[in-house]
Amino acid sequence: MDFEEFVLAASTADLRECGAARRHADLLEYRLDLAAAGLDALDSEYELPVLVTNRVEEEGGHAQAGPTRLDALSRAIEKPAVEAVDIELVTLRSGRGQHVVDRAREHGVTVVVSTHDFTGTPDRQQLRDLLDAASARGDVAKLAVTAEDVTDVLDLLSVTAEATRAGQTVATMAMGEAGRHSRVVAPLYGSRIGYAPLDRERATAPGQYDLETFRTLYESLREKT
Repeated sequence: MDFEEFVLAASTADLRECGAARRHADLLEYRLDLAAAGLDALDSEYELPVLVTNRVEEEGGHAQAGPTRLDALSRAIEKPAVEAVDIELVTLRSGRGQHVVDRAREHGVTVVVSTHDFTGTPDRQQLRDLLDAASARGDVAKLAVTAEDVTDVLDLLSVTAEATRAGQTVATMAMGEAGRHSRVVAPLYGSRIGYAPLDRERATAPGQYDLETFRTLYESLREKT
């Protein structure tokens, strides 16, 4: 996938939800760290492309850090349903996970390099540095921060626009109630991926809209800009 345009991903631990998700989603984010079916679910064909994520605990997931988690990501890349893979920037910076990136390159799978900050929003220079570092290692730089107020959201949107003008492909969002609106606004500033569960009760990050609400709000904003 090239992510040249905005893509809405349905975050799910059950790929059988594809039928319901495709009414509003462009992509399935398969949360391997939450899934009961594991890698076996990726042996089937789906009407939507799959982004596979095996999120480590320190960044909001349930997978234990270590070689087993990364090996599962590497094996997932070989599945025909998978068109993109997510790996954390902190993992790559620690010297681990490069084999996942290399395997993705071999199979033509897009690499999303992500950072999740559940404590706050770094200053603008730090935000830009994180996007630069992720862009240097992958195809899409994903940055999710936690907003305490509207100033944090404004900083994130400004940096999103700057990175996009610089030619980077980014996916940005502010988590939490104060940043909820950023999820549907950030695409107007250049963010290329949004994430939403089918039902809000199954949110995988603070402040997520459900899939239908996200699509409705985004399309309404896009029509007015």
